[in-house]
Amino acid sequence: MNMFAVAIGGAFGAVARYLFGLLIMNRFPHPRVPVAMLFVNVLGSFGLGLFFGLIYGEIPEYVYDDTWFLVAGIGFFGAFTTFSTFSVETVELVRKGSYKKVWIYVSLSLLGSLLTFITGLHIGELL
Repeated sequence: MNMFAVAIGGAFGAVARYLFGLLIMNRFPHPRVPVAMLFVNVLGSFGLGLFFGLIYGEIPEYVYDDTWFLVAGIGFFGAFTTFSTFSVETVELVRKGSYKKVWIYVSLSLLGSLLTFITGLHIGELL
């Protein structure tokens, strides 16, 4: 049952990432840095923080048997956000010698994701 919960959430998360990525790429067809996955990862981090805050009121230590966490935390947000694509895009920028863009992309991705997760967590705790 646990694998089914993760699979259901993951299916929705992967489709949402694809559609949101397309939307961003259509809106910004020639960005200086890869904004589609930047937005996806930052939004997904906010959503995961909000989820933790709303459902648990904190970051729980042991949730791997909780159905909501399996569906949303691991499944949906795990499939929606993508560290692997972030890595590919970062390496592409390095190979092109675009070191300023690498610094901007990595900084915005990491700091943005952390800050939006914390923000989502706090908002969720307050609601």
